[in-house]
Amino acid sequence: MEPAFIGLVAIVVLALAFDFINGFHDTANAIATSVATKVLTPAQAIAMSAVLNVVGALMGTAVAKTISKDIIPQEYATLELVGAALVSAIVWNLYTWWKGLPSSSSHALIFSLVGAGVAAGGWGIIIPKGVKKTLTGLVTSPALGFVVPIVLMGLLSWLALRWMRPRTVTRTFRWAQILSAAFMAFSHGGNDAQKTMGIVTFALSAYYNQKYDLVPLWVVLSAAGAMGLGTAVGGWRIIKTMGFKVVDLKPVDGFVAETSAALIIHTASTLGVPVSTTHTISTAIMGVGTTKGFKKVKWQVAGRIVTAWITTIPICIALGWLVYKVIQLVGA
Repeated sequence: MEPAFIGLVAIVVLALAFDFINGFHDTANAIATSVATKVLTPAQAIAMSAVLNVVGALMGTAVAKTISKDIIPQEYATLELVGAALVSAIVWNLYTWWKGLPSSSSHALIFSLVGAGVAAGGWGIIIPKGVKKTLTGLVTSPALGFVVPIVLMGLLSWLALRWMRPRTVTRTFRWAQILSAAFMAFSHGGNDAQKTMGIVTFALSAYYNQKYDLVPLWVVLSAAGAMGLGTAVGGWRIIKTMGFKVVDLKPVDGFVAETSAALIIHTASTLGVPVSTTHTISTAIMGVGTTKGFKKVKWQVAGRIVTAWITTIPICIALGWLVYKVIQLVGA
């Protein structure tokens, strides 16, 4: 068996490992609010999230194409570059999971790819348009995640909540939140699993020395399956942070946060913009919290989350660069 093929197999395994870790790292995105409000038991929430992550992952490849073609040109793809990006992203994901910080798996992968690309060929091989698209999603998705729930909660209050008894509100939105959690899980799979599809396609272009305009079906199916399995494992450290430590949530709050975040993520996936489900649902929870009063949000915990967002970019660029250089030294 030729060394290059062994390298490709190793890359695919690494990519699916990243996808699996992404699944349990980001499980909290879809289920934390429904668990916190006791609308679903943890087992029910994880099972539903795992299934709908897979379904969402099968619904398109626009984001995968952005990863495989718009960050670094496919003609510059090498297995060493892809491997360095994956190792870097996995290291950062595991560290933030261990610390219970809901950081962005998506941006860990993309900026690890940027760092490895810079190490391989300098800043000149990085495609500014693709990085700009990613940064636009990085900024706008959490901003919208904060604002949209405030607007939606205001509309709900004006149209219905002020006329309903508290018990009726709770009973109604317990059912509604199951649907919003399902939508959130579907949207998460539709955006996040595609990053792995894109990175595997990028590796295939390196091995076969050809450009790929379409993501192979086996890549789509394997990435969807890996994310579903990872989601089934669950990420309890981050679930506790997201669901219980930022703001005290009621079913109507969970419904508003999940619906808002899912709409933003689904729209981004349709446009091929890789966004962070973590960023979006985190700020949606904060936005809902502010409708109860500014002091209801535990801003110290929110500050830790924001710090993780900000540090992900420079750390993953540096990690990607460093891992690539180490691979070069080992292979020399």
